[in-house]
Amino acid sequence: MKHPEEGTLLRIFVGETDTYKGTTLYEAIVLKARELNLAGATVIRGIMGYGARSRIHSAKLLRLSEDLPIVIEIVDRDEKIDSLLPFLDETVHEGLITMEKVRLITYRHKKKI
Repeated sequence: MKHPEEGTLLRIFVGETDTYKGTTLYEAIVLKARELNLAGATVIRGIMGYGARSRIHSAKLLRLSEDLPIVIEIVDRDEKIDSLLPFLDETVHEGLITMEKVRLITYRHKKKI
């Protein structure tokens, strides 16, 4: 069994139509995380949600929202997560950012034979 380590889960809640320098904001965040060598990032598209303005965004069969909720999750050690925060401060103008302590059980990709 691997020994757990402490890390941070960073969640960034934005809208699907939010942009940064001509690309989607969620893509810009993932690319920046990769550039900073963070362990990994996952983008999750929500089917329904609302934010600070209490406007419902949802995907239904007869009506597709143009701005569904997007959650970007990144897990890594504290210092690696901290390296991304200045970029988020610059780029996330509407949204929510949360951080919480997590136990990391490290799994590595298979080595090529």
